[in-house]
Amino acid sequence: MTFTEWFLFFLFIQVIHFLGTWKLYIKAGRQAWEAAIPVYNAVILMKIINRPWWWVILLFIPVVNLIMFPVIWVETVRSFGRHSTADTWLAILTLGFYIYYINYATDVSYIQDRSLKPRTATGEWVSSILFAVIAATIVHTYVMQPFTIPTSSLEKTLLVGDFLFVSKFHYGARVPKTAVAFPMVHDTIPYFGIKSYLNKPQIPYMRLPAFEEIERNDIVVFNWPVDTVRQFFDRSNRHYDKPIDKKSNYVKRAVGVPGDSLSIVDGRIHINGERLQLPGRAKVQYTYFGQTKGQGFSPQYMYQELDITDGYSYDPNTNNFVIRSLTEEGFQRLKNHPNVASIERYVDSAGTKLSSIFPNNNKLNWNSDNMGPVYIPKEGVTVEINQQTMPFYKRIIETYEGLEMEQDNVLTLNGNRVFLNGEEINSYTFRQNYYWMMGDNRNNSEDSRYWGFVPENHVVGKPVFIWFSWDSNASGIMNKIRWERVFTTVRGQGTPISYLPYALMIVVVLIAFNYFRKRRNNS
Repeated sequence: MTFTEWFLFFLFIQVIHFLGTWKLYIKAGRQAWEAAIPVYNAVILMKIINRPWWWVILLFIPVVNLIMFPVIWVETVRSFGRHSTADTWLAILTLGFYIYYINYATDVSYIQDRSLKPRTATGEWVSSILFAVIAATIVHTYVMQPFTIPTSSLEKTLLVGDFLFVSKFHYGARVPKTAVAFPMVHDTIPYFGIKSYLNKPQIPYMRLPAFEEIERNDIVVFNWPVDTVRQFFDRSNRHYDKPIDKKSNYVKRAVGVPGDSLSIVDGRIHINGERLQLPGRAKVQYTYFGQTKGQGFSPQYMYQELDITDGYSYDPNTNNFVIRSLTEEGFQRLKNHPNVASIERYVDSAGTKLSSIFPNNNKLNWNSDNMGPVYIPKEGVTVEINQQTMPFYKRIIETYEGLEMEQDNVLTLNGNRVFLNGEEINSYTFRQNYYWMMGDNRNNSEDSRYWGFVPENHVVGKPVFIWFSWDSNASGIMNKIRWERVFTTVRGQGTPISYLPYALMIVVVLIAFNYFRKRRNNS
């Protein structure tokens, strides 16, 4: 839905509200016209049901308002003496239209000094849980979201089993596009395995003001642009099964930002002609193959020295070994290891064609280790569109920018001429920023090399804190917990420092303070 359509829908809701409540407003000592003025009518309604004015704000927060509307319906009927369980369920199950019955078909009286305390213990529990869910939903949607690292694409920086807090406000919290969704879950309701949202209606793309821009080398959580999996292997298909905010969550490093020209030469990233310099905690890994000196030697001990627990293979018949995730430091140690005869990094040769590499047209002799240059689109910048550049920006123009303009774009090629929605074009101006995302585990990462650019409207947030870390390969519960990673920051230089002892000290101080405060109050 466009902004205009949402505005008309909002006015329609105001008409429904007025027709269903104007008599109740009068019985509460207000004027009938007060039920017709948008927003003002909600403020007056809060006074009628004896609830704080700031509840009005909650009515305009997507997802949260889905919880608040039933609360308002129930509070309204109770303000006019309808306290029974049947009244409560009728208000909810009729989507508030039970109020019409009370407004026109009953002679109710307004209870001005209605007690707001739940009449039963169950009611008190429901009320507490309800507002806990509302508070958690606001935090989850607009402030901080928990996130789990599922793959090893950022291995050494973020490990499989790391539990993160992802900040929504650093890059500007994104207003959910799905207007109707189950709170605090992604695309599926846990345990039930059913879709957690409705595809329509959708809210136009909006973001709250950002505190900072995405900088080169930032680790970013984003929605996977080519979701679903079926479409990942069928890149020619523009159809999306999911709304943007319900696509799979991915985490990669933004190695290219809007306006950059990116190339990859022998596996090394170059930005604007210069080799990319990564931050201190970034540990890039590549695949290496080599050969031991044999004589019954097993490389198992060698792997243990390098803390390599998986991603390796060894053939005792040929003494050949392969390590799929090895850092530069690890390579130097193996290179000088007394039992290693040779070792070298695996690199796809320049000129070797890999059809799965972006822009996926099977015409460029590009592969995951040698590709580019690729211009990363920047909002407001105009680029030439011709037969050669069209494959790079076709998905952007048709899908990503089409969604921004609330329309379906069609980009076609007729001979050497390019047409957008039937009109010939030779240039295009981008409507939003784009990013090039890659994993540090270079040979074991599905990233922008395979599916291209990440639009700004797909950005979820910035990982800032590791609150827990679980190693499923370790034995014993205490060994499975990576204690050195618990309560550590994602960014920074040098070895991450755990703030767990300080956090525990704060918890102990708070418990002690609360204990002595209660003891003093009872004395």
